[in-house]
Amino acid sequence: MRVTLLGTGTSQGVPVIACKCDVCRSLDSRDNRLRSAIMVEEGSTRIVVDVGPDFRQQMLRHEVDNLDAILLTHEHADHIFGLDDIRSFNWIRKSPMDVYCEPRVQKNLRSIFTYVFDTNKYPGTPQMDLINLDIKSFKIGPIPIIPIRLYHYKLPVYGFRFGRFAYLTDFNLIEDSEIEKLTGTDTLVICALRKSPHISHLNLSGAIELIRRIAPSRSFLTHMSHEMGKHADLIDELPPDIQPGFDGLVLEI
Repeated sequence: MRVTLLGTGTSQGVPVIACKCDVCRSLDSRDNRLRSAIMVEEGSTRIVVDVGPDFRQQMLRHEVDNLDAILLTHEHADHIFGLDDIRSFNWIRKSPMDVYCEPRVQKNLRSIFTYVFDTNKYPGTPQMDLINLDIKSFKIGPIPIIPIRLYHYKLPVYGFRFGRFAYLTDFNLIEDSEIEKLTGTDTLVICALRKSPHISHLNLSGAIELIRRIAPSRSFLTHMSHEMGKHADLIDELPPDIQPGFDGLVLEI
């Protein structure tokens, strides 16, 4: 299995519009963070988790010419606003895109993308089949998927485990029963918004504490804001088994 970090930034991305901080003005490409998303591949099967406003750029950057399915963690703009750009894949596949999300997220998609679900559709609009997502494990092609229930402040969201790899973003609370589902995870990608506390995201110390409970062999941080600091500085600060992720990082699982 191969996992590509398509984006490792928070909802505003890095650099942030009009910001003059050292991180936003950094010349290190690893400090340029698109909105968080990953791509999971095994054999000929390819899945993307979350499609934010940078989805088009991410697909072009990695020369992605086909996509089998999309998993959505939740309905916030930085995780769904790229859905209009699935049109190219619709054309290539000659079929709708399978989009896996829970019923609440589906309701929001129908409200936000009304033109997609209209009875009389405008020609060329995106085509998607919304598939119910719950706590039950399932497979897409050869890829096993276990949804992990997380809480983004009070909003229920999903993380995902794919075999020995797990992806947990946009949350600050996980129940013990869900942590048990992560036992045996070898590689973990986990959100860490910044060093100071936040109402709805894990900060750095909270991410490290949870990493120690899950005990993977290696972990990578994602959904990092410019307040987290520069990539090079983080490498020096973090333990050897925990690294800041960066856009384009490819993990062989």
